[in-house]
Formats: sequence, C-alpha cells, structure tokens
Amino acid sequence: MDTFAIAGELVVGRVGFGAMRLPTGPGPDRDRSIAVARRAVELGVTLIDTAHLYGWGANEELLAEALHPYPEGLLVTTKVGVAPTAPGREADLCGRPEFLRAQVDDGLRRLRVEHHDLLQLHRVDPAVPLADQVGALRDLRDAGKIRHIGLSEVTVGQLAEAREIVEIASVQNRYNLLDREHDTVVDACEQAGIAFLPWRPVHPATLTPDADAINTVAAELAATPAQIALAWLLHRSPVILPIPGTSSLTHLADNTAAASLHLSDDHLSILNQP
Repeated sequence: MDTFAIAGELVVGRVGFGAMRLPTGPGPDRDRSIAVARRAVELGVTLIDTAHLYGWGANEELLAEALHPYPEGLLVTTKVGVAPTAPGREADLCGRPEFLRAQVDDGLRRLRVEHHDLLQLHRVDPAVPLADQVGALRDLRDAGKIRHIGLSEVTVGQLAEAREIVEIASVQNRYNLLDREHDTVVDACEQAGIAFLPWRPVHPATLTPDADAINTVAAELAATPAQIALAWLLHRSPVILPIPGTSSLTHLADNTAAASLHLSDDHLSILNQP
C-alpha cells in the first residue's frame, strides 16, 4: 500500500479506517466491532479515525479496548469541538477554549495515551473566533498533549487563517467522486503538503444502479463500485487519505483492497465526465 507522511513524520497507509459506524453498546454487536477494528490492523491499516462525538467518547473507548496497547506505527486520530445538546437535537458546536481542553483530556483518558499524535477540530464554531479555537489547540500542543493539529469542514480561507496561527497537518472535509464541493481545499492541501482525509469517501449514490460510469469501470476491473470510488480518490491527489467506515468484515477487506486498483487514463476519463 502506498504511504503518506502526515506532517512529514506520521507515516500511514493511504487507505485508513473510519470507526464512526462501529456499534459501541454491549453484547454481540460490540464484539463484532472489536473484531472489525482488530482486523483492520491485521490488513495493514495504519490510520484509524474517531471522534468525541461518536458515542460521546464511547467510540474512543471501544478502540482502546480493541487495540491498546497500540501496535507500533498505528495512528489513531480523534476530533473535538462538538457538544451534546438538548433533546431533539443531535449536537451543538462548541469551540470555547475551556471546552476544547476538557475534550482533549477526556480523549487522552479514553484512548489511554499520554498525547494525541493527531488531534482535529471537528467543526469551526462560528460563535468563537477561529484564532481562539486554533490557539487553544496550539497551547495544548505546546503543553505536550497534542503532537499535530488538524481541521475538519473548513474552507480555503479558514485553512489559510489557521495556518497563520499554527502548523496544520490535516484537513477532514466531506469529499468523494460525486461530491467535489471542496476541490479547491484539496488543491490547497496538495500545494501545502497537508493530508486530506475525505469523510464519506464513498457517496451513497455510487452504490446505485444509476451510477453508470462507476459501474462500467467496476465491471471492467472486476471490482466493487465502492472500490472504484476509493481508487479515484487515491488518484485524485497524493495527499488524499480516504477513511472509509464499515462494521462489516467483508466490506473492510474490499475497502483496503482498493489501494491496489489501477485506474487507466480511459477509466479516469469515464469517471471524470460531468
């Protein structure tokens, strides 16, 4: 599998794993989640993405139960900046420095680590100056609790503003073959050598019979549509590190195998049609 060095030093395989979909409740579902996380590592995955939001820490605890002590070379990255809210709403953004500091400490405890190798701001809180949010993470980095800082769902302008405050190692925006809203962010990351971790790397529409171009290429390569979508991302930019999520061992194996697919110029021409 091709690799990429996040921040020039965290070397990971280019197809990671998003842990968001892993059930965390007790019983057989939890056992299967632990098996999937462990199998991902066995298949060579070295980048696993989680967040405080995923089960309000339960996902972080699940990964620690499954994988701690972490194998050498495995990067488990988490995100902070989203808070529980009143009934009827899923969550609220909260970028207040004291809140970010508390979630960072919670993540250290749940993941059973002394520092976060990569900690990402889950969303920019519009009610708090970006400088205060990124500055809080910079201070935590200086205190030794964070090694590298990333952002999620940001514009080119927000990325540029954040980089004036602290080094940014990664960006995690929604992006895939059928949803290219953040093309300019991908380009900005490539120019700066910043890792781009697309969430929802496989658009649901790629899995429908109407996805003619994707299905055509998949048939020619004896691959699944999801594998084609992931292979396209890997070709789109050398800084892209897809983090497909699944709770299925079969889909996990398919996703990791996408790293070995080769898309010809003809295939890319078909996939890149408007």
